Amino acid sequence: MGKDKLRRFAEVATFANVVQLDAGKPFKGQWSKSFFKNDNPLVLELACGKGEYTVNLATMFPDKNFIGIDYKGNRIWRGAKTALETGVNNVGFLRIQIETLLDYFAPGEVDEIWITFPDPQPQLSREKKRLTSGRFLEMYRSVLKPGGFVNLKTDNDGLHAYTAEKIAETGLNLHVKTEDLYRSEHADEVLSIKTYYEKKYLKDNKNINYLKFSF
Repeated sequence: MGKDKLRRFAEVATFANVVQLDAGKPFKGQWSKSFFKNDNPLVLELACGKGEYTVNLATMFPDKNFIGIDYKGNRIWRGAKTALETGVNNVGFLRIQIETLLDYFAPGEVDEIWITFPDPQPQLSREKKRLTSGRFLEMYRSVLKPGGFVNLKTDNDGLHAYTAEKIAETGLNLHVKTEDLYRSEHADEVLSIKTYYEKKYLKDNKNINYLKFSF
């Protein structure tokens, strides 16, 4: 492991806005009240990477609480450090495997979920790893409040089509579906937040897909 990664791992462990693995379990059902010290709505970004979307959303919506979730501490370091340096206090980061989501959030605790440019896991043998596979959808159903939204932004046409099929198969409520976000009427200020990787995709003339659905 490189020196920079080691330094980031050591530094992120000292950040007040980062919760590591099992340390997050006492907050289950109490994230807004106990971690953020308020009663504001709770929004998650799954596989948040460097946390760019999480921090930008938190800046736009100071009346909501945001948690970026990823397993790689050296990635979380960037978003957490930016939030601390800029005084964005309604954002936190949780370092866990997303497969363990139900261990950390109570039924109906979450108001909205964002999934931005996840690994599409294109191999059929890895379908269960896709963040919109059936098992993950059931997790989201559990932690979301009734009517809570799930948002998916992806450059991967296959994952977009797969998710649309799952929404139809499961009888979920589809609110927005577009294969070319920035040439659609849906590209508002929130959806126009661009991560480092999204900017790269756009430079390569890739289309950006977007889905919004609820249970």
